[in-house]
Amino acid sequence: MTAAVDSGMCAGRVVIVTGAGRGLGRAHARAYAAEGAKVVVNDLGAALDGSGVSGGPAQDVVEEIRTAGGDAVAHCGDVATPEGASSLVRAALETYGRLDTLVNNAGFLRDRMLVNLDEDDWDAVLRVHLKGHFLPLKHAAAHWRAAAKAGRAPHACVVNTSSGAGLLGSVGQGNYSAAKAGILGLTMVAAAELAAYGVRVNAIAPAARTRMTEQTFADTMAAPQEGAFDAMAPENVSPLVVWLGSTASSGVTGRVFEAEGGRITVMHGWRPGPSADKAARWSPAEAGETALKLLSRAEPPEPVYGAR
Repeated sequence: MTAAVDSGMCAGRVVIVTGAGRGLGRAHARAYAAEGAKVVVNDLGAALDGSGVSGGPAQDVVEEIRTAGGDAVAHCGDVATPEGASSLVRAALETYGRLDTLVNNAGFLRDRMLVNLDEDDWDAVLRVHLKGHFLPLKHAAAHWRAAAKAGRAPHACVVNTSSGAGLLGSVGQGNYSAAKAGILGLTMVAAAELAAYGVRVNAIAPAARTRMTEQTFADTMAAPQEGAFDAMAPENVSPLVVWLGSTASSGVTGRVFEAEGGRITVMHGWRPGPSADKAARWSPAEAGETALKLLSRAEPPEPVYGAR
């Protein structure tokens, strides 16, 4: 277990991490505590498909942090409900008297090919990922806005969790890809709207071995040899998340980073490519001919994950 305080990059800060009972969220919570933060560990304790509820995973992480000399408290509410999201923010304020960083990470999978994807599976995945980002962000932002208007401008940070599936799409994950793409749009809007209140909002697209990905990596990658760098360990992603949630990343907002193993990449997102303007209405034939000419000059799209 990492020592309670490493460099102290987040000393004195209060950090919420959702979905922090396992995987990436657990790694983030422990990493923040190691840098001196007080951590609210949120986890509903659900199964991989979102079923069931248990307070065990969140409390286990709290005990790990406390054993190492850190400070943490568990919250087991459903962040995709208004009540759960508002109580999460209250937990930070009532326990520690402040809130500095929100890390939105909670989620689960219900993978199906589109023709087999039930409406319930679509709704459930968009609910936990997209609504589960929106509601904690909304309640945290309301607190920070009130503080700013009262003359107590915060140095607040939000780190949202997207995915390569949100950037490129992923075969068999139409619901998950749509939710993770929506999180990118939400991140851009929140960064623009909340800048006036001293709030920075960024997103990561991590790749790591978690409950949601362990079978994929087991099928495609050999286990690391003893003593070798484990590129798929979730702990590899957390240093960037900690930095983004600290004052050291001042001025960085509205950005998306891929993080995998020892690699960090700044993603550029949608940007205008080749263009043509007739300054009048096209006929369908003209529009098609022009589109083909533009496509011949455009960069080819990156392949969707899992496409053949």
